[in-house]
Amino acid sequence: MKRAIVAGITSTGSKRPDALFGEGDDGPVLRVARSAGARIWDEQGKEYLDFVMALGAVALGYAEPAVNRAAREAVDRGAVGPLPPVEEALLAAELGALIPVLEEVRFLKTGAEAVAAAVRLARTHTSRDQVLGCGYHGWLDWCSKGAGVPAESSALYAELPFNDLERSTEMIRASGSRLACVVIEPVIDGAPSAEWLGAIREESRRNGALLVFDEIKTALRVGLGGAAERWGGEPDLVVLGKALANGFPLAAVGGRADVMRQVRNTWISSTLATEFVSFAAARATIQVARDRDLPAHLEHTGAQLLRGLERLAADFPTLVSGARGIPHMCYLQWVSDEMSGRVARGCARRGLLFKRNAYNFVSLAHTERDIDVALGTLEEVLRELSC
Repeated sequence: MKRAIVAGITSTGSKRPDALFGEGDDGPVLRVARSAGARIWDEQGKEYLDFVMALGAVALGYAEPAVNRAAREAVDRGAVGPLPPVEEALLAAELGALIPVLEEVRFLKTGAEAVAAAVRLARTHTSRDQVLGCGYHGWLDWCSKGAGVPAESSALYAELPFNDLERSTEMIRASGSRLACVVIEPVIDGAPSAEWLGAIREESRRNGALLVFDEIKTALRVGLGGAAERWGGEPDLVVLGKALANGFPLAAVGGRADVMRQVRNTWISSTLATEFVSFAAARATIQVARDRDLPAHLEHTGAQLLRGLERLAADFPTLVSGARGIPHMCYLQWVSDEMSGRVARGCARRGLLFKRNAYNFVSLAHTERDIDVALGTLEEVLRELSC
């Protein structure tokens, strides 16, 4: 029998060795066998302190007991069925209580398809095609350029500059009656300015276009109500994902009822969007996040990490060009791609998984001692490389 091969090591691009550790010949090929708290163990049993946190999909820590209990109970109840599950409506109501703009919600499995659904709804609502985006919104055709993407699709999408009020305003105005929506990640290398968010909101509304917040990374992290609660901006639609179910596959799009009801005039559907397990995990995740004040913990612990990264950038200017991000999600910016790989590989050999580009994530499971250990390991590697 022919053995199946996974080409390129893994199906998830950002988990491939070259993505995590660069192109060096000494890069490790690691496969995780177990995860718990802020740590993972590879197939040889070696332990690592982790700040990749499943690419930001885990905010409470791996194998959070309350989430796992809820998931196991949902599995025991059958995991999936032929009708809308009870948990779907319960979770939608809980999300609406956290984020008031979520007057109606639809669930999907991945962030990429949830943002695509938001764009589909915006195009249906406005009868327009053009989209302006800011940040990373997935790999689907509507926001991608390059091989395999029809030129006609690429022509309908353009990049809006983050926190650039003047240029963003110009681009929205220039799009005129062709613009269906503006889709933004509220955090890119830093927090959004109130002026920029306000200008985007005002210009989109004046234009007749919708404003979509892609909160795949920021939901639950920067505030229980997300970036819209923390920084404003009044989005018409919000997309949630990643940490929403603490590692179980779930994403959501929600917003103004009149826009969400356009689902009747288009087609957005997924066979397993309504399985019980991820809904149960998400409800437990929200409860833990509320009970333990997740955003406050991440801000406190993450601030310790970000301060340390800023110190390292100042101490090793020939290797590091700066520290970027916000406490909840941050990283070091390197003088070269080759250097970022060398540091990531050096850290991994010492039992630290620290992403070489955006972003590293703190979780509820990370302690102040963990931050000290990570910063100490980074400093040790940087000193070795600076000799």
